[in-house]
Amino acid sequence: MKISKKHAVLFILFIVPLLFYIYLQMGTYNFGKLPIVTKEVIDVSNIYKKIKFKGKVSVVNFIGKDTIDSRGELFNLNEKIYKKFYGYTDFQLISFVDKELKPQTEALKEKLGKYTNMIKWNFIYTSKDEMDAIHDSFKSDSKLDSNSHTSQAYIVDKEVALRRGESTIKSLKKKKLFGYNMQSVAELKNDMFDDVKVVLAEYSLALKKNNRSEDRRKKSISNEEK
Repeated sequence: MKISKKHAVLFILFIVPLLFYIYLQMGTYNFGKLPIVTKEVIDVSNIYKKIKFKGKVSVVNFIGKDTIDSRGELFNLNEKIYKKFYGYTDFQLISFVDKELKPQTEALKEKLGKYTNMIKWNFIYTSKDEMDAIHDSFKSDSKLDSNSHTSQAYIVDKEVALRRGESTIKSLKKKKLFGYNMQSVAELKNDMFDDVKVVLAEYSLALKKNNRSEDRRKKSISNEEK
């Protein structure tokens, strides 16, 4: 059976977008929830009152005293993660730095800020003991080195719980990611990007569901009053 040009155009204009929408809905549904590694990690607000994990989806990393080796890692994190998500209201990036290295770090921030809006990137200057305490509370599979540094970046959700993904990279297939290697552009681009997106989508869908429930409740009350 031949398909006329008119029918082909109608198919492209109406059916294809519908199928794509259904595909997206199925994909969103299949996202599920990114597994929780550790509940109730220590909130950053315990050492810096102006910033908190609670109520935000946070990407967290530990620079410590290692601003030299961290430089490349931060540029990778900036390009592959921060620039993609800083426009989201619920997103923030937090870097913990040894307070003795504030001048060097401010210079690094200035370099990053030349091409990046740093509004959602918070540098917290603190002590080794405080960085150790927060990282230890993550109960991840890595430790901070002698400079209070790690190449791992972490995802902390709005309930102050550490989340983890599963690698999609062939050489790391099925590996559980308690943190994401900032030295690996592939790991940030292919794994962390998707996992941050999943956590943000999870809260977005929950908000939409709550709004629909509230709308139904208000409509029900209005009908009863009539």
